[in-house]
Amino acid sequence: MKSQYDVVILGAGHNGLVAASYLGRAGLRVLLLEKNNYVGGATTSQKVFPDYDAQLSRYSYLVSLLPEKIITDLGLKLELRRRATASFTPYLNHGRYDGLLLSNVDEEVSRQSMFELTGNSTEFEQMKAFYNLSRIFAEQVWDTMLEPLIAKDELRRRFNADDVSRDAWRSLVEEPLGTAIERYLQNDLVRGLVFTDAKIGVLTHAHDPSLLQNRCFIYHLIGNKTGEWKVPVGGMGAVVRELEQAARNAGAEILTNVDLRTLGQDGEQRTVEFYRNGEQQAVEARYLLVNFGRNVLAKYTGKLYQPNATDEGSVFKINMLLQRLPKLKATRYTSDQAWSGTFHSDEGYEQMNASYDQACSGRLPNKTPCEVYCHTLTDDSVLAPELREKGFHTMTLFGLDAPWNLFVRDNRTMRKHAEKRFVESVNQWLDEPLEDCLAVARDGSLCIESKSAVDIEDALGMFQGNIFQNAPTFPFAERKEQVGTWGVETDYENVFLCGSSAHRGGAVSGIPGHNAAMKVLQLIRKTPSAQRPTSNVEVRS
Repeated sequence: MKSQYDVVILGAGHNGLVAASYLGRAGLRVLLLEKNNYVGGATTSQKVFPDYDAQLSRYSYLVSLLPEKIITDLGLKLELRRRATASFTPYLNHGRYDGLLLSNVDEEVSRQSMFELTGNSTEFEQMKAFYNLSRIFAEQVWDTMLEPLIAKDELRRRFNADDVSRDAWRSLVEEPLGTAIERYLQNDLVRGLVFTDAKIGVLTHAHDPSLLQNRCFIYHLIGNKTGEWKVPVGGMGAVVRELEQAARNAGAEILTNVDLRTLGQDGEQRTVEFYRNGEQQAVEARYLLVNFGRNVLAKYTGKLYQPNATDEGSVFKINMLLQRLPKLKATRYTSDQAWSGTFHSDEGYEQMNASYDQACSGRLPNKTPCEVYCHTLTDDSVLAPELREKGFHTMTLFGLDAPWNLFVRDNRTMRKHAEKRFVESVNQWLDEPLEDCLAVARDGSLCIESKSAVDIEDALGMFQGNIFQNAPTFPFAERKEQVGTWGVETDYENVFLCGSSAHRGGAVSGIPGHNAAMKVLQLIRKTPSAQRPTSNVEVRS
């Protein structure tokens, strides 16, 4: 390890690795410092249940927002596989169990399933028209995600082409999302299905005047102009391995088990002091990239962090290893059909209005909205061969309306209570209890692990367990002074955000990592050649 670098990156999550790859390829001397004994941060695969050789994507599961440009630029060898089923939503109708199945490969299956639910063909066409709004929005916005921020008014003018485009802008940016949902859709189950993407990870409701729900929805629907969420073959660990290799190939150095102590801001150099293997060390750099939240940055700089009320995280995650897939009460569909997409439970529109109100009143909702993902029906490579042969599967449950404040006083007790409640939510649709399908460890315990927003904050430093680090932003400049910036700037000179807390951050995207790297290279271009940080810098985007 040297004593001086051009760039030091704090946090070797996927965004830090993306930034390191771009900057290293440009010829800069780059050092990544990581507190854990592994790289990847929230984008990691781990052997969660020691008795079984199964690599679970512990905190993040699907990929939509990782731009093809980043994959191509960095030469990443990734396979992102399409799920046969987009979603499955079970329901009870006049005493009969059934389900709404939306297919990724056969529109007629989706259309017929919607007809069975609603008794008409109108709702399916209306749902397509509603999702067309996000498609139009994505067409105009997606390519700007890897560019400096443009003004809101400038972007709005791009939607003046026709009435549908103007409706897309109005529905997603100017009015609460619930207005458009209620205008386009009539069925409560369908309304709830489309609204879940506006609630994942944040505490909000359909007519929230802050438009937090709109911002969250946008990030879940614009990825690569399709919004489709795909399964990374090999799990998130495969994504991390490719990014780590790209960073190392670019010449970046990576240190793990780092205990960060102080950040210095004197003169032109940034000083980073830390402990590693019991030894105090320090390095200097011209530029500092921060791959954690503004709350953590404030702690290390001695500043007061003032969060917004919408920054609170609202999430509950359950990781499971199953020895078999549960059977459904809705016998019309096979277990493979139902579980290969996103399985929705208690996510009706009015139900989520009620669960939001209950969560805001300081209690866990009576009915806990959640959705479940089964990685192994699309990619079973995360399982050892013997587990595949026995029919094992991995599952992840993502719970809504479970805000940080419900768990902070007694996390252990509330976590167990919430786990029971979310499992019960899924069990109502099953012909056998989920618990009976779980793998069993040698000590007799079930292979199930739960994480509240408090646990996520403790493990990953995300403010109050917010998976976006803070409330997601609109993908444009909302203030005049933001126009032309990269959305990564901080109050400190040459210190930039390269993670989820940046403008246009959140999810497994690499976007803030790319944009922080572009900000550094932009500054270097403006620096006279003789004063550039290293003599071999090849300034290119």
